[in-house]
Amino acid sequence: MAYRKRSAGPFGGKNDMSTPRHGSGAPTAPPGHEGPPWTRNDALVAVAAGVLDLVGFTIVVQSEHGYVPVTGCLLMVASAVPLLVRRRAPLLTLAVMLLFGLALNLSVSVPQHFNATTAVALFTVARSQRPAVTAVAAPVTVALTLVTRHTWPLPTLVDTLSNAASGVLVLISAAVLNRWQREQAAKRQMLTDRALADERRRIARELHDIVAHHITTMQLMAGGARANLDRNPEVAREALVTLEGSGRMALREMRQLLDVLRAGDEVEDEPTAPQPGVGDLERIVADSCRAGLPAVLDTRGTERPLPPSVGLTVFRIVQEALTNARKYAGQARASVRLTYEPDAVAVEVTDDGEGVGTRHPTGSGYGLVGMRERVGLHGGTLETGPRDEGGFRVAARLPLTADEGVRR
Repeated sequence: MAYRKRSAGPFGGKNDMSTPRHGSGAPTAPPGHEGPPWTRNDALVAVAAGVLDLVGFTIVVQSEHGYVPVTGCLLMVASAVPLLVRRRAPLLTLAVMLLFGLALNLSVSVPQHFNATTAVALFTVARSQRPAVTAVAAPVTVALTLVTRHTWPLPTLVDTLSNAASGVLVLISAAVLNRWQREQAAKRQMLTDRALADERRRIARELHDIVAHHITTMQLMAGGARANLDRNPEVAREALVTLEGSGRMALREMRQLLDVLRAGDEVEDEPTAPQPGVGDLERIVADSCRAGLPAVLDTRGTERPLPPSVGLTVFRIVQEALTNARKYAGQARASVRLTYEPDAVAVEVTDDGEGVGTRHPTGSGYGLVGMRERVGLHGGTLETGPRDEGGFRVAARLPLTADEGVRR
């Protein structure tokens, strides 16, 4: 199974949820790929905040004094430059920005309050730092933005409430975004865990089917070969050939499962064999006959290609049912009926043997549970249980989509 890498988050090379809250959350440039300590998005945010603040400053100063001081413009632009490295050093960015803002506020007699640069810097700190750090940084930021020549020696109540409300709004926005990101990360983790659990169940079903069928066949063939080795060498030879083929088939299917587990780790030089399907039913029916359980295959309806997953499910159901019959039915005969319906495919496996009670007719056996899970994945139905006339019956019906049902 291949595992996906974590997606990039807004404050580091990994998702924010995997970045320590007390760190800067900055990605480290790989060796040999040194570049600027900011990204294009950082530059766009810094330029946008700087332009917005510069336009507002120009309008206010022009209306108050009739001119625009060059020093004030330079300090306004300089206060936005630290935003370039806000994700690498959020606290340092906020401190340098506040110093430039303080110098601007004390050099120009114009009310300068909570501007865009201040909001972005405080928002970055709230998003990347621990709550205790944010609890200190927020009131300090609000207090320093109130220190201006216009409000000296004490700020007005309106200015204080305005800056405080702006700071609270920034903190609420950061908290809401942090919570949303945590919820999304939790959902992704839940989906990943569910996918892994489904994959483990699928592999467990495949292993059970492979081991139960092929090992049972190999055991019966080995016993038959041993019994006929002296009196009928030709029968023993045929049983050994079947034993060899069943072992080779088991190894091939086991390798396919291992290839699934190793997917993404290495490239296979040779292609894997296709998954078995309805075309292999004659083979496993013949194997059943050679293993001591006479069986016949009856196909009804117009044959047509089936989706690989549906074909594999049909194959595994027949394989598991015949394996159970060989193990528990004793001296019996089995019948496999495959029916192509207009909008579904149905398969039924019956036998006339004994030993019904050991096969968990209610579906509690591991093999029957695997059948039920396979059929459930396709929205189908499965019926298992003893027959009135004796023996055991396994019947499944798998619906097909409109395109799959009419295909000829």
